[in-house]
Amino acid sequence: MKAAVLRGTLNMEVMEWVERTLGKDEVMVRVACCGICGTDQHIYHGHPGSAEVEPPIVLGHELAGVVEAVGEPVTALQPGDRVSVDPNMYCGSCEYCRGGRAHLCDRLQAVGVTRDGGMGEMCVVPAANCYKLPDHVSLMEGAMVEPLGCVLHGYKKLDLRPNQHVLIAGGGFIGQLFLQLVKAAGVSHITVSEPNSHKREALLALGAHAVVSPFDTEEAAGLLDSADVVIECVGRPESVELAVAAARKGGQVLLFGVASPDASASFSPYEIFSKELRIMGSFINPYTHEEAIALIAQGIVRIEPLISHCFHLNDLPDVMATYPELNVTKAVVVHK
Repeated sequence: MKAAVLRGTLNMEVMEWVERTLGKDEVMVRVACCGICGTDQHIYHGHPGSAEVEPPIVLGHELAGVVEAVGEPVTALQPGDRVSVDPNMYCGSCEYCRGGRAHLCDRLQAVGVTRDGGMGEMCVVPAANCYKLPDHVSLMEGAMVEPLGCVLHGYKKLDLRPNQHVLIAGGGFIGQLFLQLVKAAGVSHITVSEPNSHKREALLALGAHAVVSPFDTEEAAGLLDSADVVIECVGRPESVELAVAAARKGGQVLLFGVASPDASASFSPYEIFSKELRIMGSFINPYTHEEAIALIAQGIVRIEPLISHCFHLNDLPDVMATYPELNVTKAVVVHK
């Protein structure tokens, strides 16, 4: 098969690649669509936290496609089934798996991270990680179930009420998914902090009541102590600091953005104490795939309007090298 293979840091090549042999309880998926995630960029650039990735490897953990073949003794799937793939594989025996927190697994593995993923024509995955898609859900939407599932896990940590003001820090793809879920919850006011003025109309159309720039001194000052719930979707120290400062007394702060492992933020512990803030992290998507598919199928979350760029497999070496310059909200690889 043809695949975009990460051969090392800043080194991706489209080449013929031998796919993983189909094993017990596995299926082979002909990939139709694969998202490009910030994690893929971190791995490509060799950023801290990506040391567990061992090139050469095929990246891509946001994927959907059509089952090509099934291994023994798989009976729940058959060739021709349209599926979305949950990439995360848990050991089932560590204290976190046995304690009902499998996403914190000590031996976590993932399709497209620790084994070949969706940036190739074929991908072998555990049958248990495949979820059938309703006929009216596109394969592009199916590929975006994984990031929506991650967002859903974070969203479930929040106590949302009709009289609340919610601030979303970051109006990119993840912020736009959160925006749709928060809008559906019926809170009274949603503000998005987003410096890119070109995203303003899209954010308002998705349900934001106001969009402000964190770089505008007056607008940023207006966010201080204003929000009952703050959802941080950027992962930068300054946005984390803004999230804490923007939370009102008794507020909730969800840190969802993926920060560099060596980044640090500065804020006052007294502020957290005196405002009695509840600060939470959110990591991956434990068993939220089925619910995420239902949100898309019912039209509660719209996906395709959020996709800003579509690429083909042969584009990937150049795309990965120039990604920060492309002004991407969300990009997907569409396999021909």
